[in-house]
Parts: sequence; structure tokens; C-alpha cells
Amino acid sequence: MNESEIMGNDAATSMIVADLDGTLLHDAAVFEDRFITQRSIDAIYRLHDNGVKFVVETARPVSTGYQFVEKLPVDGVAYLNGALIDFAPGLSDYGMLTSGDMPADGHLVKIGFSSQRACEVCRFLLGEMPGLKIGIVMDDVRYTNFDVSEYWKTQTWRYTDFEDVPDGIGDKIIMFPEPEQWNPLRELIPADFDVHISEGSLWMLMNPDANKEHALGLLADRFHVPLSQTASFGDDLVDIDMLRRSGRGVAVVNSNPEVLKVADEICPANNDDGVAQWIESHLL
Repeated sequence: MNESEIMGNDAATSMIVADLDGTLLHDAAVFEDRFITQRSIDAIYRLHDNGVKFVVETARPVSTGYQFVEKLPVDGVAYLNGALIDFAPGLSDYGMLTSGDMPADGHLVKIGFSSQRACEVCRFLLGEMPGLKIGIVMDDVRYTNFDVSEYWKTQTWRYTDFEDVPDGIGDKIIMFPEPEQWNPLRELIPADFDVHISEGSLWMLMNPDANKEHALGLLADRFHVPLSQTASFGDDLVDIDMLRRSGRGVAVVNSNPEVLKVADEICPANNDDGVAQWIESHLL
């Protein structure tokens, strides 16, 4: 399949699901400078005005994802690869999303694990692999044994030995293993966690139900949209199962080769507003 194969059947599409980094956002020299263009914003607004649901599914936490959600007519958001799902973004402000308190109406859902269990896992992995860069993400704070600003300049973080992390529901464990640590690390992952690897360096240990495929199903159910009427866009390994489960799985041409292999269709690159181009040619 190649970039020209963006045709495909034009069966009814009732919900669009888009990843952010590498898919909807343009690249930049540093993570903090990635951006969405006015062309993409306009295409999504026109799409939404035509009655099509629009959903964001991203690995980003609220602290770096919310700024893009605010620019768009979003019906639902899965942050942290599905560990935090917002079924009604219009009811959620930044403080609510980062408080750790789930509203009684159920429009926010957390799919994580206890911070105590996360600390146990971090201490175990460090015991087996001293020097591993590791941390816990919870309520938009990163509790880590390394300087997070080496990777993200604006995210809130605290040093920890994993003995002083507050009680709560953790979203994910993050790790930056060195290449020589990859194979032995795979053998150490506890059975109650799934591994996701993003952008070739960031390892994320998640609740097995905290993933983009599961979030897609929950969001489609909430909005009464058959999966056959969904179209999902992605570029990275964590997007593969979401693309497979959607009625139409669309990869931007700059995707990981494994993503290109499983995609039903390919659209132009993120830096060429590929998602917007697909929407314009197929749904507008």
C-alpha cells in the first residue's frame, strides 16, 4: 500500500478518532512546539457540523493534551492511551481532569491501578535493573527517579524512591530503558501489566484495559456508533489495535512500518495535514 491508496469505500462514517502526535499534530524540534494547523481545525469543525462525532485518543496526559482538545469540537477524549477517558469534555475543566476525583455522573473514567502496586513494581524492577529510568504517572504528576525535564520541559514531576508516593489510582508506569536493557526488561514485566512502546523509546506499563482499542469500544458504545462506522487515524505501534478494530483504519504515510502494514488506507503525512485532507476528500 502507498500514499496514493487513500481511496477506499465511502461507507457511512459516523465517528472519526484521531491520535495527536505524529498524526494530527505537525512535528517540531521539541515536543512542546508541536502544533495543529488551522486547516485541520477547520476541517474537523466542518465535519462535526455535518453530524460526525470527533474523538481524540492520545498518549498525552491532560497537561499537554488539553490545549489541543480545547481548540476542537471534541465529543470524547482518551488521554494516556485510554487510562483516563472523558465522555463529555464540555463538562470537564482542567482542574477536574487532574484532581483524581471522579465525578458522580460517570462522565470521567479512570482505568489504572493502585499507586501502592505501582510502587511495588518500580522497586522490583529497580532491584533487578539498577539505574533504570522509571516513574509513575498519577493525576498529571510524574513521580520519578530521573529528571523528567530531560524529555518534557513543562510536565510536573517529583523525585521519589517509591516509598513516598501518595495513595491514589495510577495511570501508567513510564520507563526509558537503554537499548541493552530492552530484552531483559521484557522478561521482568509483571503479568498484571501490558507494555506499550511509543516513539521508539518510551515504555509504558498500563492496566490491560487501558489501551486505545478498549477506549474506542467504550466511546463508540457511549455514542451509539457501530464500530463499522468509525474511522481511526494513527501512526505508532500503540495505534495498531485501534486501527484494526475500526471500520476504517487509516495510517498517515509517515507511520511506523508496522502500522502501514495493517492499515486499511493511507493518507498524506501529518506535516501535510493528512487527516484534514482525508476528511475533506471523503466526508466533506
